[in-house]
Amino acid sequence: MRPRNFTRPAAAGALCFAINWAAADAASAQAETTTPALQGPQIGVRKNKLDVRAGNRGVVAGKILPAAAGTVVSLQVRRAGRWKRLDRDRTDAAGRYRLRKRLARTGSTRVRIHVGVAPGMRAGRRALGRLNVYRTANASWYGPGLYGNRTGCGGTLHAGRLGVAHKSLPCGTMVTFKRGRRSVRVPVIDRGPYVGGREYDLTAATAQRIGFQGHGAVLTTR
Repeated sequence: MRPRNFTRPAAAGALCFAINWAAADAASAQAETTTPALQGPQIGVRKNKLDVRAGNRGVVAGKILPAAAGTVVSLQVRRAGRWKRLDRDRTDAAGRYRLRKRLARTGSTRVRIHVGVAPGMRAGRRALGRLNVYRTANASWYGPGLYGNRTGCGGTLHAGRLGVAHKSLPCGTMVTFKRGRRSVRVPVIDRGPYVGGREYDLTAATAQRIGFQGHGAVLTTR
């Protein structure tokens, strides 16, 4: 009588296990390739009021796609290295949102819209530039006759140099000025003015950018 071979069933079992494992891997890979990736939202803006006087409301309104009721939309500003929420809203069935905030604090900062996750959609963001909140200040301008002189913050004053003089703001501080529909963002480069009742002395190039002449009121973010 020939001895029985007990190794064949074990080998067959191992082969069956390997085939099943390979089939499971193939099914898993197929499932991964067929699962659609989540899309980010399309963030539309139809109203954008981000240049305001202190005490007034900033407003951003628009629509996101794909439209879904209840999606959280936030208006955020960048402060101290972090994004801070100013307002939030939930979209209606058409995807519309409206964000607004009464702004008491002057300044100029980056602003964006943030859209939270929703069924079938991942979170998304859209940059909106800068939020400028102004107050009124008295200013003058200077330049001719002083070109070639050193400024209080270093460097030389020349005809095309953009900047502003202030008595106490740190050198390099960025300040946005607005007059009518024209605005300019410039650094503090000098000290002054030393005439009573005036807070800022704009260089000639800066004053020209916003159409400012003589002395009088301008809008400023600082």
